[in-house]
Amino acid sequence: MGYHCCKELRMCGLVLFSIFVLGGCKPEDTSGKNTQKVTQESTQLDDTGEVKHYTESDIAMGTIVSANIYTTGENAVSEIFSLLKQVETSYISWREGDSEIARLNSGAGNEMGTEITGKLEEILLATLDISEKSNGALDSTIGEISRLWDIDGENPRVPAEHEITELLKTDGYKNVVCKNQKAILEADTSIDLGAVGKGIGCDEAKSFLKTHSKISGAVISVGGSILTFGEKENGEPWGVAITDPLLGGENYMGVLYLEGENYISTSGDYEKYLEQDGVRYHHILDPKTGYPAESGLKSVTIVASNGLLSDGLSTACFVLGLEEGMKLVETYRAEAVFIDSEQNVYVTDGLQEKFELVSKETYHLQEP
Repeated sequence: MGYHCCKELRMCGLVLFSIFVLGGCKPEDTSGKNTQKVTQESTQLDDTGEVKHYTESDIAMGTIVSANIYTTGENAVSEIFSLLKQVETSYISWREGDSEIARLNSGAGNEMGTEITGKLEEILLATLDISEKSNGALDSTIGEISRLWDIDGENPRVPAEHEITELLKTDGYKNVVCKNQKAILEADTSIDLGAVGKGIGCDEAKSFLKTHSKISGAVISVGGSILTFGEKENGEPWGVAITDPLLGGENYMGVLYLEGENYISTSGDYEKYLEQDGVRYHHILDPKTGYPAESGLKSVTIVASNGLLSDGLSTACFVLGLEEGMKLVETYRAEAVFIDSEQNVYVTDGLQEKFELVSKETYHLQEP
């Protein structure tokens, strides 16, 4: 996910990172299952109009994806997974030579720009808008610096200062101009949509679900960005647990109880990190310095009107810190749960009645 990568989620035994959906089933050990599909089906009835429940996980968009669907029709999970894979290969992944982003990056320095589809233009404009309003706290052009650190890769290391300084010269969201289905990148500039890609996946999944009237409810998780859609068979709200940033894994500090359609993303300094010479370096980089953000926050969870926005805001707010992050959330009329390094929890007004603090001995609710 670029410089905002690999959040995890646990949903009825399906492991991914950061936030997870509480269910009625006991979590399973999924170690060793990352390269094969895990399928669970329950309440499968004959075609009598009764609701069936399908749960599956797979690999797509460079991470584990999970789908939990309630439907009176056929199992459509595989179609969702295929859609997510197509989104990655067609226009998001810079690694795919034929993707729109790869072609755009290869045209950097071309003053005439590169023609792009309306879909990619919409994505770029929305991402650039967050960059502008966050004063660069979200920046899709720092992928090269992220890969220099390679915190979530095979060769993580602390780069030399001069390496970061050199790349900062050619980075910056202001080096990207997008209009009339053309994008112009300054020379040596490249775009990495990792910080919003999983949210985009949730947006595409929602579009799919809206066209399938027999699907009454679903939870789709893409590497930690979550879409809740419709309702459960029993009408209960979706319980979305927020990971305890001190303990990580399946330990959670609180729960959001959400109804209907929601997009939820979390960024935290516990997700991916490396340690060198006694210093811990997390994966969320400050685009201004090229080093891990030092904002006084441990975790930010965003609930927003679409997946790209929730994904992008979770990164931007983490980089900005509590005060400026709160202002940015308000700008987009989103909602948030902030956890700082002193174990204080700040919940925006719209989530006050929907959030339950579970780990009360460790964390303390504060006025936002």
